[in-house]
Amino acid sequence: MAPGPLSSRVADLCAEVGNRLGGAAQAQVVDVRRRLGEPLRVAIAGRLKSGKSTLVNALIGRRVAPTEVGECTRIVTQFRYGTSDRVDVVKRNGARVSLPLDEAGMIPQRLGVARHEVAYVDVTLTSDHLRDLTVVDTPGLSSANTSVSDQARRFLFSEAPIDDDLDSDSAGALSGAEAIIYVFTQSVREDDVQALEAFRSISARLSSNPINSLGLFNKVDKLAGGGQDPWPIVAPLASDQSKVLRRVVSDVVPVVGLLAETTEAGRLTAADCEALRQLAALPQGERTVLLASVDLFTSRECGITRESRERLLRLLDLYGISFAIAQLVAKPTLATGELVRMLFQASGFPRLRQTLDHAFRWRTDAIKAGWALSSLEKIASHAERPHDRELLRDAIERVLQQPESHRLRLLEVAQLVTTGAVDLPDQMEGELTRLALSNDPGWILNLPQADRDQMVRAALDAATRWRAYAVAGASPSQSRVALVAHRGFYLLSQRIRGGQAHAR
Repeated sequence: MAPGPLSSRVADLCAEVGNRLGGAAQAQVVDVRRRLGEPLRVAIAGRLKSGKSTLVNALIGRRVAPTEVGECTRIVTQFRYGTSDRVDVVKRNGARVSLPLDEAGMIPQRLGVARHEVAYVDVTLTSDHLRDLTVVDTPGLSSANTSVSDQARRFLFSEAPIDDDLDSDSAGALSGAEAIIYVFTQSVREDDVQALEAFRSISARLSSNPINSLGLFNKVDKLAGGGQDPWPIVAPLASDQSKVLRRVVSDVVPVVGLLAETTEAGRLTAADCEALRQLAALPQGERTVLLASVDLFTSRECGITRESRERLLRLLDLYGISFAIAQLVAKPTLATGELVRMLFQASGFPRLRQTLDHAFRWRTDAIKAGWALSSLEKIASHAERPHDRELLRDAIERVLQQPESHRLRLLEVAQLVTTGAVDLPDQMEGELTRLALSNDPGWILNLPQADRDQMVRAALDAATRWRAYAVAGASPSQSRVALVAHRGFYLLSQRIRGGQAHAR
């Protein structure tokens, strides 16, 4: 993935000063430059059995990550794009042990390396979904197995090893993740919030905020039972969860992870669809009994083999089966491809894809540039030579003084507001967040149909309003935020006047 303009500017900074630094600082700056050219790294976190690995498979578009609890689910696994499929077990000493995928095309359950020797598993796949996104699957948090839980917390929230159980290879697998998806089921508990707050407080400055964290409300089909449609009750529940998590995630997206994995990974075969058609052709009373419970669906005689029905349960569960049958009853000639598309829509996953594109991928440039500048500041603060510290800080300041870099300032103050560190009236908080998160003037200004002159006036009015707030009645922290917003709206007016309007 080609770096965006902000990332390119920071990469140029690294190239400019890198060779003039000494010792460890030089190597660290080279590593920052390398990371700028890599895809956005998204960590998937959550409890054991929350469906993380199922969702990882849906994101990848292939069923590669084991979904049953086993050796692999207790180790950090990184999925990235490659020209061939490859599984490398990375040991703590840096050595790599290569393994083939198993007969089902999945990571082998047995890695052939003692668990205490494994730093992480590095998987490269020829999946287009991974061209601009690296997915990191983590061990379950707050599990009954405390060693797994503690290991996951260290992987997620540490930038350096904290004891002998976690070396730099292990910490490096997840340190610097620019975004996080936190998976939960049923309801959010206090330690879920604590886990997300830990990510926010310890991660890189500009990535550790609700703007780049997303809550995934998984297995919502279990809320209704008996294969009933869960979506009428999902919306208010997701809204409630959004309020609980307001200060730690940008949004809560409800999904049926199993349906997403089955449809995105192409697991539903022609034979499966034929079995669904046969079920749809049964009398309504018989279908109602079959779909009343899993036991009845698998044990009751109905002309479709038990093996076929058990497979459908593994692929779709009762809700997916009920949904598919309803579509086929309504339209018996429905094509297989159209049925799969409808199941994908029913999973809620399209909204997740859209949210990822809007909340993470399109902002990759600013996210990564902010992470890199934060990393360079840390390198400068720990550099042994005064010359290196001065050189790095001067270079960072030159980048931040350029108008294009004001977006980083906006993200920084948006973090303060969205986390609750600085209180603003709700309307102003929303306006600031839109300004920080979008390139679309119409969306930022709530004027989707306005012409250029109207938007210029609206941006200037907003700049004046924020300036007035900064100098009259605001606290010192509010004033700092307001002045950044003031300049942001002024720069927006200049961009609109120059005809440089961009889509969100």
